[in-house]
Amino acid sequence: MILIGVGANLPSPRFGPPRATCEAGVAALEAADLPVAARAPWYETAPVASPPDAPWFVNGVVRLADWPPPEPLLERLHAIEADFGRARGEVNAPRVLDLDLLAWHDTVNPGPTPPVLPHPRLAERAFVLCPLADVAPGWRHPVTGSTVEAMLAALPADQAVHRAGA
Repeated sequence: MILIGVGANLPSPRFGPPRATCEAGVAALEAADLPVAARAPWYETAPVASPPDAPWFVNGVVRLADWPPPEPLLERLHAIEADFGRARGEVNAPRVLDLDLLAWHDTVNPGPTPPVLPHPRLAERAFVLCPLADVAPGWRHPVTGSTVEAMLAALPADQAVHRAGA
């Protein structure tokens, strides 16, 4: 199972507000020969570890059909982000589009060579776990063995997240 986090909290000059940009990001995955097998609904989420005045995010998760190894996949995700105008700079800064490789099957790579798998902070973030539970219920973290539902239940209640309206 290949899981990709999709998020944005800045408008895109080309695609508009963050939700429209995320929709365009999913379409860009398909156009880049990364077939989406399933996608979660969008969630609106408070920024985590970002500047206090950062705008809320739109976040989701997609499950890809099988694809070659994680290294070229990560390169392709970064190329899509760059095409959307993402400039990598300050960690946790607001962004036009964020495509995170959350998991590539049961692969574990603690780093330092990317991609670090599974994503090192996915178990701590409601904005990842809520949509992940929608697209891959019962998914187990390959290191801890915890299900996505157990990880969600273990989160502190201070992470603001809600399903976006239609």
